[in-house]
Amino acid sequence: MNALGTRLGTLRSLGARNLVRVARYRLALRNPISPVRRIAAKLPHGPFFRNCCAPPPPSPPGSAWSGSALYFGWYPVPIGAGAPDWMTNPFTGERVAASEREWWRLPDFDTSLGDVKTVWEASRFDWALAMAQRARAGNGAELRRLNAWVESWCASNPAYSGPNWKCGQEASIRVLHLATASLILGQATEPEPGLVDLIRAHLARIEPTMGYALAQDNNHGTSEAAALFIGGSLLRAAKFHDRSQSARWSAMGRKWLEERVGRLVADDGSFSQHSVVYHRVLLDTLSIAEAWRRHLGLEPFSAAFSARARAAALWLRSFTQSGDGDAPNIGANDGARLIPLSDSHTRDFRPSAQLGCNLFASARAFPTEGSWDHPLGWLGLPSATDALPEETDRLLDEGGYAILRRGDAVAYLRYPRFRFRPAQADALHLDLWVRGSNVLRDAGTFSYNAAAKWMAYFAGTSAHNTVEFDGRDQMPRMGRFLFGAWLETKNRPRLDCGPDFSSIEAGYSDGEKCAHTRRVTLGKGSMVVEDAISGFARKAILRWRLAPGNWQANASEFACGEFGFSISASMPIVRMALTDGWESRHYHKRDPVPVVEAEVTGPGVLRTEFRWAA
Repeated sequence: MNALGTRLGTLRSLGARNLVRVARYRLALRNPISPVRRIAAKLPHGPFFRNCCAPPPPSPPGSAWSGSALYFGWYPVPIGAGAPDWMTNPFTGERVAASEREWWRLPDFDTSLGDVKTVWEASRFDWALAMAQRARAGNGAELRRLNAWVESWCASNPAYSGPNWKCGQEASIRVLHLATASLILGQATEPEPGLVDLIRAHLARIEPTMGYALAQDNNHGTSEAAALFIGGSLLRAAKFHDRSQSARWSAMGRKWLEERVGRLVADDGSFSQHSVVYHRVLLDTLSIAEAWRRHLGLEPFSAAFSARARAAALWLRSFTQSGDGDAPNIGANDGARLIPLSDSHTRDFRPSAQLGCNLFASARAFPTEGSWDHPLGWLGLPSATDALPEETDRLLDEGGYAILRRGDAVAYLRYPRFRFRPAQADALHLDLWVRGSNVLRDAGTFSYNAAAKWMAYFAGTSAHNTVEFDGRDQMPRMGRFLFGAWLETKNRPRLDCGPDFSSIEAGYSDGEKCAHTRRVTLGKGSMVVEDAISGFARKAILRWRLAPGNWQANASEFACGEFGFSISASMPIVRMALTDGWESRHYHKRDPVPVVEAEVTGPGVLRTEFRWAA
């Protein structure tokens, strides 16, 4: 397919309505009388929260944001006596130079600053939850600190100016965290005037760019809709606010949240963003909205919304390892965790799965008690008594995932089902977990604003456990976050399960007529992967990205401890090597990983046999 045809086809896939929404947004930024540019507000002084009148805390408060912060869940940033510098990238020390400029005048990517997410991280107000927890536990100093930090942020971020007002989703996350802090402190129905004014200023920022959020067909729309619903409901409860305006915001948020869930969440629970981390963001957003609705006794969401939310909760439970809560690093990963109400690690997905399954499936995702239960208590929700049935093989065909389970092993196959834009060229990527250890793994993201080689590597085919044809990605890159010529899976994959094995087969042909069909058969203590490939011009490379360890290579055999595998082929293998690659399990952090590569120059079938102690 030529470049013009690829571009036109990709634009059709994005959808005419979304393209119109983006065009309207960009025109509005240029129009001095548009609502986007006419909003104005003066941010309030505190207090934003008062002494807590809620019952004693249901579980120990979190320790986050005490002496230091962990940006993106891993990078320690010391915290002094005062509030953070809201305009500094702590990774580089660079400071925003244009903090007084209106948000719509700022470029999307400031090369001098680096990744703007490093500035946004502290302004997401995760710390408000931790401080509210400690204040509820009787720590008066933490209540004073909470008010001081919010006031410092308001003083440093004049309304609608500077990078922390640039993104409607970032404003929405602040609303969700402020509202949740008020719930923790027992002040959700009688908020302080300062909090009311601050949330009102945020909702006024979110509303005029809602169309742009909807056009993304991702968690921007769900986050911003939830903020309008929750923030509008909080303002309606206040005695000193225009109830008609808050009712409009609340109704608008409910409408778009229902619409987004109906459009972006499939019947099998798969989300439009092919990412486990962003699926967690979605589920946490729905959980906060539902917890808030229950707390205020508002009208229930529709049956269709509840069914899709339930499916989304079960989806995350299927990807979460019960031992430590980790999950495959599939898709984009910026480390986002929306409800950090326990001291669990950022890669522990159990708190989100447990909360979502309790709310939408009326059952426990994990039967035993632990820190993953803490969000329920802090949000004033009872825990279900029944546990969900044990996990089995699953085909999530609407999202393009197959999950095979045998004994203490689970394999995740990712195949192309792209109703929405793919973020990574990862067709037929395979993850393998044995006794909770991620033996075959995905690369993650690293950064959304890094050097070109890192942007290309982490989203590209060579960073996944699949086959790369002729040294290129499976789909041509058309922009920073956009691939063209979206792949389609041939036929409908079907699970084949016997008494001793589970198997799945899926395949595709790309825009250059290269074909790849992968069959995965998982047994007790073994897995066989057969890759039939054809249509390439020069070479094809099969890669297996491995867990760090003391890997040994002997011709076509590779081993580390009790785990080993061998590669054979129906055609000559011209190169077999144990080399180095990269992975990013945490945003803005990359680490080396061993990678096995098998290169061929002709069509045929590559066969990999994995084995471990059963």
